[in-house]
Amino acid sequence: MKAVIYARYSSDLQSAASIDDQIRVCKERIQREGWHLVRSYSDRAVSGASLLRPEYQALLQDARLQKFEVVVAEALDRLSRDQEHVAHLYKALSFAGVRLITLSEGEISELHVGLSGTMGALYLKQLAEKTRRGLRGRVELGRSAGGKCYGYEIGSTSTNDPASAGERKIDEAEAIVVRRVFSLYKDGVSPRTIARTLNAEGLRGPAGGPWGPSTITGNRKRGTGLLNNELYIGRLIWDRLRYVKDPATGKRRSRPNPVHMLTSKEVPHLRIVPQELWDAVKARQEDAARNTRPNHKAHGFWCAQRPKYLLSGLMKCGECGSSFTKYGKNRFACAAVRDRGTCSNKLTAHGQDVEEAILYGLKTHLMQPELFEEFARSFVKETNRHRAANASAHRELRANLKNVERQIDRLVDAIAAGVDAVSVQARLKALEAERATILSEIDQQIEHEPLLHPNLAMVYRDKVAGLSAALKQDDEGMAAFEIVRSLIHEVRLVPNGNELSIELVGDLAGILSVVDGARTANSAASKAVQIKVVAGAGFEPATFRL
Repeated sequence: MKAVIYARYSSDLQSAASIDDQIRVCKERIQREGWHLVRSYSDRAVSGASLLRPEYQALLQDARLQKFEVVVAEALDRLSRDQEHVAHLYKALSFAGVRLITLSEGEISELHVGLSGTMGALYLKQLAEKTRRGLRGRVELGRSAGGKCYGYEIGSTSTNDPASAGERKIDEAEAIVVRRVFSLYKDGVSPRTIARTLNAEGLRGPAGGPWGPSTITGNRKRGTGLLNNELYIGRLIWDRLRYVKDPATGKRRSRPNPVHMLTSKEVPHLRIVPQELWDAVKARQEDAARNTRPNHKAHGFWCAQRPKYLLSGLMKCGECGSSFTKYGKNRFACAAVRDRGTCSNKLTAHGQDVEEAILYGLKTHLMQPELFEEFARSFVKETNRHRAANASAHRELRANLKNVERQIDRLVDAIAAGVDAVSVQARLKALEAERATILSEIDQQIEHEPLLHPNLAMVYRDKVAGLSAALKQDDEGMAAFEIVRSLIHEVRLVPNGNELSIELVGDLAGILSVVDGARTANSAASKAVQIKVVAGAGFEPATFRL
């Protein structure tokens, strides 16, 4: 029996050796059972409440491809602590005919899924509550609850006095910079100019990198940015934000907490900015807010506008990796040059020119016949493999249907021979219901996607030829516009003398599909096929230079 191992540890505070320990004990179990170890999957420093784990996703994909027959883990919570995720994993493995065995629970059943999932969720909730309680206790003592604040340093923790953990003291060198930033802003200097000045002097920003305008201004409502940090006037504010996990993506989203939930502590010994200077800065911020666009409750129409250019927000500097942002009416330039003065790429690009160059590149550089013929062969081969698996499932359904119909015929014959119909009526109804279910599943399989065109390479070339037209259509073009944007990962603008070379990174097959209209929702397996074939044909990432 082919077996695989899954191992995981949660955070950087745990030892990476935990992975090796988990794999070792799982190997011992596999050897005792006489199974054949095919592969070990391991995710390091990743939460069990997240599905965004590369090795976990690889395990699910290989299970769908039936590359193994049993998964072995130290405990069920190594695979996931989320109730929904545990149930999904169990269903996916059961559908693929794969057993799930852990050293702690044994072979996993529906009972384990329910109980372990609940216990895992409760553990995470209790851990979060205990962590918050401990952090709040530090804040009430006027100490740091985590993270380094510019202008301060954290005193070293004494092993003899653990209560001293989190004590802050003013870093005089950084405090001078803080007061200077406040003074410059009060005097009317723009945040961009302040950032460029500090970078030119070689002063590092709060995160250790260059200064930027947003580092200084931040978000007033959320209390972020140098100018909004109340710790500089001796007031420690904690718990401004709470983080909620998006069930669709597994990523955390920040949301502001109401004022009554905030924890505030006066720490006058940590004041860096005089009150008069702070008040003057706040007054200028108020004036700036009044002179900008009105803050409509329903947001201005500009907030809902789609980007004017196909590649807006996707262009990156090939020199430093910063975004290419609007510079003038229609041109784009490296933000690091304008805002921070830390990049040497001073070339600019017209948005329309970059867009046309990308579309031209798709039509020419990526349309080499040998590349698309290989793409077509690989795609057909992979799709046919999936069709073979579906055909096997179809044959199994047909066999089950014959068996059920045979039993129905026998019951009907028994009734005709004089057997009391009442005694077999319940069984007959159950068989007829099972027959209806099987027929429904067969009908769903029949409605599968059509066979691939035999001249797939030619079809793709035709799609590329129609890509520009698809993006310019009134109604459908808007949908195509958004789809193509979602499939382009980034566009790198690399300085090459006095010109910019363009590199596109994205999903070629997905981009081409917009010619046939907006994509329909494909199954996870179909998406996996597309990604795998694109990678095999050399298009993922799809990178070319113009």
